[in-house]
Amino acid sequence: MRTVFAFEVVSLDGYHVDAAGTLDWFPADPQLEEYSRGQGEHIDTIVMGRRTFELMASYWPTPAGAADDPVVAAFMNGLPKVVASRTLSEHEWGPTTFVADDVAGHVARLKAGPGRDIAVFGSSTLAGHLLAAGVIDELRVAVAPVVLGAGTPLFAGAPGPIPLECVGAREMGASTFLTYRPASKT
Repeated sequence: MRTVFAFEVVSLDGYHVDAAGTLDWFPADPQLEEYSRGQGEHIDTIVMGRRTFELMASYWPTPAGAADDPVVAAFMNGLPKVVASRTLSEHEWGPTTFVADDVAGHVARLKAGPGRDIAVFGSSTLAGHLLAAGVIDELRVAVAPVVLGAGTPLFAGAPGPIPLECVGAREMGASTFLTYRPASKT
């Protein structure tokens, strides 16, 4: 069975995006960027919500995206994407499958099939729902050394509580990198 992981960035005070709805606050970090590039070697499917998809689709297929980080651009542009959306059903940035209902069921069926890992990039609200549905096996969270004071909380709207166990914590450049798995129910 494949592993589904969510890779998230968060401010020290728990916000995934700032009050303006952007990720511009996240400081550049060469170690974290290297780790992010390395994840591409282990995945063959990317899962995103509509807003994250539109943000990524506006950047990675462009010449600027390819010039900025050719490794990430290659896997973002080439790998199949599953997008949770009730408003989009097609887009030129492919290969993409749009799922309007039962996203957790769709991802669970992919997870049960053959292949490499499945990554949820950003899309923290979707990640929270997939975590609550038991689909996500691992959370990879980079905590940036910044306090935003306002914004969208990580996993906003997720039904909880969702017990987790920390299976890793380390410094990664200026950030702290935390790894969690759903807590055993035994």
